[in-house]
Amino acid sequence: MNGNKRNEDGKVYLIGAGPGAPGLITLRGAELLSGSDVVLYDGLSSVELLKHAPNAEHICVGKHGQQRIWHQDEIIEEMLRHARVGRRVARLKGGDPAVFARTAEEVDALSAAKIPYEIVPGITAALAAGSYAGIPITHRKLASAVALVTGHEEPGKTKSALDWDALACFPGTLVIYMGVTTAKIWTDSLIKAGKPSDTPVAIVRRCSYPDQQTFRCRLDEVADRMTPASKIRPPVIVIIGPVAELADTPNWLEQQPLYGKTILVSRPADQAETMAASLRDLGANVLIQPAIEIAPLAECRDLDQAIIDLPKQDFVVFSSQNGVRFFLQRLLQMGFDMRRLGNCTIACVGKQTEQALREFSLQSDITPPDFRAESLADALADSVGGKRTLLIRASRGRDLLKERLKQDGAIVDETIAYSHSDVTNPDPDILEMANEGQIDWITIASSATAESLHRMLGPAMKRSKLASLSPITSAALRRLGYQVDAEADPYTIDQLIKAVREHPST
Repeated sequence: MNGNKRNEDGKVYLIGAGPGAPGLITLRGAELLSGSDVVLYDGLSSVELLKHAPNAEHICVGKHGQQRIWHQDEIIEEMLRHARVGRRVARLKGGDPAVFARTAEEVDALSAAKIPYEIVPGITAALAAGSYAGIPITHRKLASAVALVTGHEEPGKTKSALDWDALACFPGTLVIYMGVTTAKIWTDSLIKAGKPSDTPVAIVRRCSYPDQQTFRCRLDEVADRMTPASKIRPPVIVIIGPVAELADTPNWLEQQPLYGKTILVSRPADQAETMAASLRDLGANVLIQPAIEIAPLAECRDLDQAIIDLPKQDFVVFSSQNGVRFFLQRLLQMGFDMRRLGNCTIACVGKQTEQALREFSLQSDITPPDFRAESLADALADSVGGKRTLLIRASRGRDLLKERLKQDGAIVDETIAYSHSDVTNPDPDILEMANEGQIDWITIASSATAESLHRMLGPAMKRSKLASLSPITSAALRRLGYQVDAEADPYTIDQLIKAVREHPST
């Protein structure tokens, strides 16, 4: 956060976060988050959106059931406080800022303080609920208009500002926002004003999230379904009208192969997102809890010498994508370029390590089909005899590849390119979910990951199904006392996901 900017540089961005799923934010919203100094976000905004603002201060202004909800005047004062000292403030709001988000009050305060602002639209929950629940909000024969209605008016009003008579005969679809705790009031008002009690209704909870739920009933059944609020907890959108009967059963979201499954990805932070994205595309609710931390070396003297001596090597062997990135980044930092490897045959483990090489415009000469040191050793066996071979590795790990290369006659040099250590403190929310059996699958990609997870989660791991990348990882899990429910074959991340997807319980 930059607190030394001139006051006139302060600006506020009122950004619509969309209905929930982090991928539904607009490109403009993500762009402004990345340049912000402070993000004020509410409980309806996915915390995953904060990854777009890694250098900003993140301030949660409240989440139902978990922490105090800030009053609107507190939010406005905090927003102004940061903007007045020249900071770029992102006010992240669920849905669209212009729909039941009290943006007018914030705009009035910004205008009075002469602080510039920008409003970035978002996908409002009513429209998203229709798409995600398979309900056409408009229909040529059934509904040519839509009314967005708040089910929670300003406290203290002596009389409702809503014209229930007009809404009861509205020739289209009614969509009720924020109507959980007041369901009895607004349903009774509509029925009293003449809305048929058997009007079809769809209640959509947590729209666009992997655990979205859709409940169908009649108008006169809504209050019993939602009261008390613990029956169907917010956030909830209620769609009222004939179109509610047209919902697909099940809808496209619920047809996703991993819909409703919560899956923990335990890969290092810089590798987890690719796997997580693939799982989300299949409908899974993904948790990320790295078991291993990857970091640069504190002392690079030996690594630097290995880079200086590269022209002496016949083979360079990369045993991981992290090895590729840390080694080649250090090479560039030393003032060299990829020509330093010009006389070397390059070998690597697996397709992802091969892809990491391509990021540096390098091509692997030898790549086995799966992610195993044994496979790489087999691929090199006939060509390394008498050849000087540089093995690039982590600060810890198996020595199998080194020993196999030596057995095949290679003259092996090895250098450590990065630090590899255990994460010791799990996210407390994830630990709680594990203890309560709320995680369906835990994916595990190495023996070191298995051991670290065992120390972090302990017996809670037995409450989830375990998916292993390889027989070696599976053996480590069994040695620790766990059952392996799925194993990749061949040993790649894509096949690990496939093993989970095709398991009989999924």
